[in-house]
Amino acid sequence: MRMTLMLPAILAAVFCALPLCAEPQALTLQQAIDKTLQHNPQLHQFKFTQQRLFAERDLQSLKPGYQLGVELENVAGTGEARGLAGAELTIALSSVIELDNKAQWRAAVVDARLNTLEWQQQAQTLDVLAELTRNYINLLASQQELTLTEEAVALSEALLQSAEKRAASGALSDAEIMRAKAQLAQVQIGRDALLQRIERQKIAIARFWGDTSANFNVVAGNLFAFGQSRPFAELYQRLQQSPALTIFASERRLKDAEVRLAQSQNRADLSWQVGVRRYQASDDTGLTFGISVPLFAERRNSAAIEAALAERNNVEYRQQDSLLILHERLFDAYSQRQQFITSHQQLAQYVIPNLEQALDLTRDAYQRGRSNYQDWLNAQQELLQAKRHLLETATAVLLSQATIEQLTAEPVTQ
Repeated sequence: MRMTLMLPAILAAVFCALPLCAEPQALTLQQAIDKTLQHNPQLHQFKFTQQRLFAERDLQSLKPGYQLGVELENVAGTGEARGLAGAELTIALSSVIELDNKAQWRAAVVDARLNTLEWQQQAQTLDVLAELTRNYINLLASQQELTLTEEAVALSEALLQSAEKRAASGALSDAEIMRAKAQLAQVQIGRDALLQRIERQKIAIARFWGDTSANFNVVAGNLFAFGQSRPFAELYQRLQQSPALTIFASERRLKDAEVRLAQSQNRADLSWQVGVRRYQASDDTGLTFGISVPLFAERRNSAAIEAALAERNNVEYRQQDSLLILHERLFDAYSQRQQFITSHQQLAQYVIPNLEQALDLTRDAYQRGRSNYQDWLNAQQELLQAKRHLLETATAVLLSQATIEQLTAEPVTQ
């Protein structure tokens, strides 16, 4: 059987739908995928299973072996059979004649297992790379969040400086200065925690290719570029051809082979034996020949056939159930992607520009003494919260996109 694994060739197109950009010492998604395909332990385990199945196929293709038997009769008796006087020595060669091409059907079962293993490997590869992509997106989001945190630090520093100027002129109490300093310290604590989280996420990505340390500084990509989605009907059609469902067709072929193998057992095998017998008393020799056939083989084998048929019929219902579950997951991911894109657009086009303008006006009013510290702080917090929400919606869009691509083995965008 010819084993083909085309999945790695299409994964670049599937998962590299996430926009990439070149940065110094930056890890791209394509590089992460290549390293994972080359070194991920989960993906390399399949080759050993494949080697075992090839060896099993060779074994199952063998015809029954031969046996050499020696039988000694009428020894150590009494009278004429005393000692070896009446001994009869038989040397015989025996084997089994298999009927109905049983070796061929056994090999066919192993071939079907090899075919199923191929689809299992493709499905496992999709799962591993989808998990890698989600980790990649989360790290990309954390990097963007770090940029937002640096902005929060700058805003808090500017607020503290303005508060100190007003306090120096007697227009602000020392309590407000303490609050501004505390606010700055809290933002800096959040930045330090975020830096540690980024380091943990980098290690989580490096383990996909077996590294215990990250040899990259940042990951490259544009978190806010989504592209035009394919219609749901087209994605659902691709889902039905994905490895997650194609594996059931392969499993059906495996069960069909098992049914044929069970049916072949209805024809009982013939056991034969041929040998030479020597009679010690007369010093004569003679040929022996025997053949045996099990009785009622078809009746005794009927339960095995019924079990194999039940397993084969069960595959179809399992496939139908899986299709319904995967359809739900696909629609859920597709719907959420559309929802988060809409929310992202509203935040980017209307919410954030208005809050930025509101912050500028509040800052000017505060510096002129027409607004208090709390008004400026609130305006700053509202803007930062909206930008975090913008970041969260963008992350959710790409995570939903990664789920869709895992299910369909196709890029979401056209």
